[in-house]
Amino acid sequence: MLDVNNVTGCQNQALVLQPAWDYLHQNHHDLLRSPLFPVVLSVSTYFVLVGLYTVLDLLAPTWPCINRYRLHPDRPVTRPNIWMTFGVTIYNHVFYIFPSAVAQWMWRPPTPLPSQAPTLWSFFLGIVGCMVVFDFQYYLWHLLHHRIPWLYRTFHAVHHQYSQPFSLVTQYLSGWELFSVGFWTTIDPILLQCHCLTTWGFMVFNIYVSTEDHCGYNFPWALHNLVPLGLWGGAPKHDTHHQRPGTNFAPFFSHWDWLGGTNTVPAAVVKKKKKDNFL
Repeated sequence: MLDVNNVTGCQNQALVLQPAWDYLHQNHHDLLRSPLFPVVLSVSTYFVLVGLYTVLDLLAPTWPCINRYRLHPDRPVTRPNIWMTFGVTIYNHVFYIFPSAVAQWMWRPPTPLPSQAPTLWSFFLGIVGCMVVFDFQYYLWHLLHHRIPWLYRTFHAVHHQYSQPFSLVTQYLSGWELFSVGFWTTIDPILLQCHCLTTWGFMVFNIYVSTEDHCGYNFPWALHNLVPLGLWGGAPKHDTHHQRPGTNFAPFFSHWDWLGGTNTVPAAVVKKKKKDNFL
């Protein structure tokens, strides 16, 4: 009886994603198999998210309902800042991402598309697994690039030109840093043998989290406000990292910073507590 229940449960989980996978498989087979598809998916996701946050940045100074959620409401994002970071983002896409995409298109074989969709459990478990692995990789990489002066000056310092990040700072990076992040995002699902649908889900979620970390907003629906016990970093902690570069290195979770002694309370929270005490 237990075996029958387990089989039935797995079948029900598979049925959740199977209709959508069948539709994609039948109607967009050639597009999904193309080595260019993950690049197009990642780039389009990034620019949609950054575009939305940039609109908020432009409206915030005159819209109190938006500005109230900014981590630094008294310091608006200026148009020169937007154009500067946008210019570097376009440069990185033209000279790093586009050549990498062409190389994948020429040398990488088409992606095999299995007929079966992943179960709902394996889909979410695969994304969480990739997040955990990526979080550990980036924590070490990030820590080393702050601890070793040559690495910081040569590769990572450009990202810290802004002490109060906004969404376009997400990819205000050196080519080496952009390559490193892209490499782990690509290789981790392969190491964990994820279904291609899970891989694409992880890529989209990773970009969403990276953009949210740099957005400069503390919305009630942000992940750090939804995940309990302070397990998730989020925009306030990463904003603090840009002001106190020796703290809060992990991109997703908080446990490595706790264990490594690099965790600190977000600067915006400290400021709010001081203001409340003064009042």
